Amino acid sequence: MLATALSLLAPPALAGPEEAMTAFAENCFSPLMTAERAEALLAPTGARVDFYDSRPFSDAPPSTTGGRAPTPGTDRRCEVAFDGDHADAAVEAAVAGLLAEGIRDEAPLPRTHAAADGTALLAARYLNPSRVAVVHVGTRPGPDGTETYMQVERLAPRN
Repeated sequence: MLATALSLLAPPALAGPEEAMTAFAENCFSPLMTAERAEALLAPTGARVDFYDSRPFSDAPPSTTGGRAPTPGTDRRCEVAFDGDHADAAVEAAVAGLLAEGIRDEAPLPRTHAAADGTALLAARYLNPSRVAVVHVGTRPGPDGTETYMQVERLAPRN
């Protein structure tokens, strides 16, 4: 009984890379994601979250969390980053997320997105006939050594 009461007082344990990968795959491809939802669904995994959406598909206002500048030519980013080299598993999770959402059709990779050291996956896919998403997974230097990142950016439509 005392152990149960003490466990209720302890801070919640952070999840790990597997939870961050799953949360990315299950949420970052959703057109209804907002910064508030990103914080609620992705941050509890222990991942560092970077999100912006300047042209939401819903009636939600533009939102941002994380603070990195937008990539030129994009209007949305959803990214998680977590400590360690988990690139192979992260690629599997990202591809599973794409397939689960029915995002299969390859698109040309824009010049704004290029492979960097540590890139494990860089692919462009059509979200619909006029919208393209770029998925980038890999490793890079992080605040605590090597980190794995999973990112999807939506290209702004050409008018």
